[in-house]
Amino acid sequence: MSHFPISRPRRLRAGENLRRLTRETTISADDLIYPMFVVHGHDVANEILSMPGCYQYSVDRLIAAAKDLVALGIPGTILFGIPEFKDSVGSEAYADDGIIQQAVKALKDAVPELLVITDVCLCEYTDHGHCGVIHDGEVLNDRTLELLAKESLSHARAGADVIAPSDMMDGRVGTIRAVLDENGFEGIPIMAYSAKYASAFYGPFREAAESTPQFGDRRSYQMDPPNAEEALREVALDIEEGADIVMVKPALSYLDIIRRVKEKFEMPVAAYNVSGEYAMIKAAAQQEWIDEKSVALEVLTSIKRAGADMILTYFAKSVVEWLEE
Repeated sequence: MSHFPISRPRRLRAGENLRRLTRETTISADDLIYPMFVVHGHDVANEILSMPGCYQYSVDRLIAAAKDLVALGIPGTILFGIPEFKDSVGSEAYADDGIIQQAVKALKDAVPELLVITDVCLCEYTDHGHCGVIHDGEVLNDRTLELLAKESLSHARAGADVIAPSDMMDGRVGTIRAVLDENGFEGIPIMAYSAKYASAFYGPFREAAESTPQFGDRRSYQMDPPNAEEALREVALDIEEGADIVMVKPALSYLDIIRRVKEKFEMPVAAYNVSGEYAMIKAAAQQEWIDEKSVALEVLTSIKRAGADMILTYFAKSVVEWLEE
């Protein structure tokens, strides 16, 4: 039975102020985390070819970029390090003077109000580009856990506010939680990459982080894209092991997973608007095929609407500037 002409939903769409008052989902600086890449050296700001507007920063330039985030009201950054040298066990990942350890100390001294999240993985630091220790061509789960725990502890000692393991090894959240607690860092939250898929959208990131696998792929440890129930099992395990925030990565092709995770677990949910999602919009906008601002905001709104409480996105700075226009 039709309620027309009494019911006319268009009445509430008639003007911008009515649309603002009835809008169900909004994006603000409070929702955003800005990823940054840090390298050794001085006065380095290398623009990433496949990610226009994003850079590999040396620590001194990283501090300047972090101050910009604070000025824009963006609450946090997540750091990815590119080491000076790589080896089979990713030694710089857990070295006291590693690039991330240096960067965290410098940021907490210079901009203590900025939340500093550190990505915990080995792929940027290994000469083979995989996220763990290799033996006979296979990634060893339990041996890798030992190194991830060392890496997490070194980040905590440097002053990291949040530890974010992205490796997808079984049991890593519990292992990291135990090591942090045993060493007096029980107050540091873990943001777990809980449902991280073996996605084709990571290509530009691998250029930025110099972390492309030298053989094979990561499908034996990252999740198979067709699977949804498995994602819920992965999230449940991470929560049981002590995760404080759970993440779905990528975001745009996995909005259904974000929604299911939020509804089932009622935990803080992060979603990573990954490099390929960013690069597609930037490339199409450069060709004048789409309007960058409108499309980016629509994408980020869809991620928030799906249930994400926080969004890791390379658009973070642009979003705040757009919202202030």
